[in-house]
Parts: sequence; C-alpha cells; structure tokens
Amino acid sequence: MIINDLNTIPHFGFGLMRLPLKDPKDPKSIDMEQLKKMVDAYMEKGFTYFDTAYPYHKGLSEVAIREALVKRYDRESFLLADKLPAWSLNCEEDRDRIFNEQLERTGAGFFDFYLMHSVETKWLGVYEKFDCFNWALKKKEEGLIRHFGISYHDSPELLEEILKKYPEIEFVQIQMNYLDWKNPIVQSEKNYEICRKYGKYVNVMEPVKGGTLANLPKEEAELLKAKDPEASQASWAIRFALSHEGMMVVLSGMSSFEQMEDNLNTTKDFKPLNEEEFKLLEQVAESFRNKPTIGCTGCRYCVDGCPMQITIPDLFKVMNKAIVNGCDERTRGDYKGATVKVNKGIASDCIKCGQCEEACPQHLPIRSLLEKVAETFD
Repeated sequence: MIINDLNTIPHFGFGLMRLPLKDPKDPKSIDMEQLKKMVDAYMEKGFTYFDTAYPYHKGLSEVAIREALVKRYDRESFLLADKLPAWSLNCEEDRDRIFNEQLERTGAGFFDFYLMHSVETKWLGVYEKFDCFNWALKKKEEGLIRHFGISYHDSPELLEEILKKYPEIEFVQIQMNYLDWKNPIVQSEKNYEICRKYGKYVNVMEPVKGGTLANLPKEEAELLKAKDPEASQASWAIRFALSHEGMMVVLSGMSSFEQMEDNLNTTKDFKPLNEEEFKLLEQVAESFRNKPTIGCTGCRYCVDGCPMQITIPDLFKVMNKAIVNGCDERTRGDYKGATVKVNKGIASDCIKCGQCEEACPQHLPIRSLLEKVAETFD
C-alpha cells in the first residue's frame, strides 16, 4: 500500500501493546485465535494501520502480528509500524541488528512506518550518539522504511528543538487524551500545537489512557451517561482524539474482541465532538483531576527490570480503586491477587533502586507512590 498523502490513512489504528491474553498475568500468553478474529474484524471495516514495537509483550507482539496479519493478508493491504528502542542500543551495529530482528520477527519485508521509540531527554542523546536519524533516512532510501517519525514523551520546548533540528521527521506520535490535555507533565495540548506549528502529522497513543477513561469513577461516568446513555466511556475518549485536525492515526491497544467492536462502532461512522461535548469532557477531566489517583497507563515498561518482582501497574490499579471507592475487603483481595497469590513483590518490598522511574514514560515518582501503596495495603 503506497501512501503519498499521510492524511488519507483511515484514522483508527490497532495498537499492539495490550493484546488479548490467555493468562492476564503473563504478557507472553497471547490469545492468537482471539487476535486473529480482531484483526479480521478490523480489516473488514476498511482499517489498515498496525503499530507494534520491539519490547511489546516481551518481544512477542512482533511475532504475533506476523501470525495474525502478515501471513494471512497480502502485504500491500495493510500498514505496519515498528520502533527502534534507544535502551537496547550499545553501539551503531545494534541499529541494524535490532532492525533485522524486527523484520525477521514480523516477516513484513519492510516497515511502512518506523519510529524512534520514546524520544525524550534521556534517550535523545542515545539516538544522536549513534546517528539514528541519518541511519533511518538511509533505510528509507533502501526501501526498508517508507515513512519516518518519532514517538514522544517530553516537553513541548524539547519537541520544538527536535523538529527544527530534524525536519525529515514526517509524523510525531504523542500521548493525547482529554484527561492529559491540560496535564502539566504530559502536556498533550502544547505538544499537539507544536506538531501543528511545524506541519507534522499527529499519531495519538493512549487516547483512553491505558483503560482509565473506559473505567471512570462513578461521578464522572454519570456525567457522560446523562449526556448519552448509549455511548461507552471509551467512545468519548476516542472521539476526543479524532476530533482534532492533523490526525494521521489514533491508536487503541485492545485486549478483547468486545473492545475492538466498541471502537469500530465509534470510528466507522465517526461523529466529531461538538462544542458542548468538548466542554463536557473538560468538566469530566477537571472532576477526575481533583481525585488524587495515580496516572499510570499500564504500559509495564517499569516491570521487567524490577529486582523485587513488583508488578507496579497492577498495584497502582488497585490503589486507584481504593482511592476512588475506598479500601474494602474486595480491594484488599485484589491487592493479594496482584502480589502474594502470584508470587510477586508487595509494595513495601521496594528497595528504591529507581530503575522503574527511569523507564516510566509518564515520569511518575514511583518510589514514593509505592510507599503510599504500602501504607494502605501492607
């Protein structure tokens, strides 16, 4: 599929970071049969964009999409995006080693879209040290990459510097949702405005904020239900992202066929938000922000390197339930289910090494947050 104008891509993308699992605690236990059904339903509706990355599902996301998509569909019928991980680069030779491994894992032959993964202050220096931007352009000249971009987790000031320095960047993937639109850390709105200022197409990740905006607290959920009793909470979040100009793709990482169906219903006959609906989501976001919940999206980048085997996102999810609904016996049971029952560390096991905070794209103070979890549950 040759894309000359990135604006012509069907704007709903299939993110491959949260695939359906046979065992919810094992990211390698991908449910391939369910994934194939999801891929088929997605393609049948005329959507084509799939987004994977080297570390997703401990390296098996790329393999899974080979089996569910690449082997089952003509290569020119879909678009595949992949990413180069700075944290796996120790020398220039690693660029080709990883790239070739990705081609082998996916079986794709080439990537329609290729990104520098998680560009931010701590990783930008690695990409520049190993001349990754020029390397990517060479891959593009060789026909192994068709379009080049970055996924981004940092300030609008740094983004502007990058786009000035590297005008060859065609698109920028940013975290953008109605809760983070005014978030002083994520700064979705300002990063979006920088992309528009420099004429870059925008890819949206985390439009539902790792599921947070599909599972709102009761008060905020009732605000949306009063406006449209039939609309799912996730549909409001997807519509928010798609209602902005310059969207190339809004990605959703879907873990079940039901989530896929809901998103397809929202996007196939898409209706942009009107002014009244935008104001309603501002109200919901403001109400939500007044609750001291933890802004974890469940990406799990923090988990693999934890020496104490603490599944941090699972603990934060339970903590958020306690913050919103109170710490009852059911919540305590959820905490045990995420820790001792699966032989994983409890919050107070944290030795404060800090590797989790280095890996967190949300820049959360994970060590101090784990202290609060420990005070509540341990």
